[in-house]
Amino acid sequence: MALIKWRPHREWDPFADLFDLQKEINRLFNLSLSRSRPLVEGAWAPAVDIYKKGDSYILEAELPGMSKDDIELSVQDNTVTIRGKKESKKEAKDEDYFCYERSFGEFYRNFQLPAEIDANKVKASFSDGVLRAELPIAESAKPKQIKIEIKEKK
Repeated sequence: MALIKWRPHREWDPFADLFDLQKEINRLFNLSLSRSRPLVEGAWAPAVDIYKKGDSYILEAELPGMSKDDIELSVQDNTVTIRGKKESKKEAKDEDYFCYERSFGEFYRNFQLPAEIDANKVKASFSDGVLRAELPIAESAKPKQIKIEIKEKK
């Protein structure tokens, strides 16, 4: 017997069910593609976390075995791009490997953020195989607060 997620009583909305299905399919693809071996030999993608902290987005990417010279970070409007190349360290060409799971080659990751980034204020650091970038939200993308003057009626 299949379990069905309980929902409070509401009028039937076929689009809500389609949106739920789309979210579930996206979740399954994100789980399977981000954790599995690459489909093409030599292709790989680093794991990335992006979160909001204050008026900035923080991007952290795991790039083990790479140096800062192997990585390129670029920002345009609200799109952040990371690209790089991880060289194979295989020196023993005549050896018979029992297990070889490490991935090498070029990668390219593109992320669209919810707000425009101020590219002139981006700060990035690379330490212990982790790229960390602070991506400040542009002033033009921040909500404007307008002070309203209230006059008392006499």
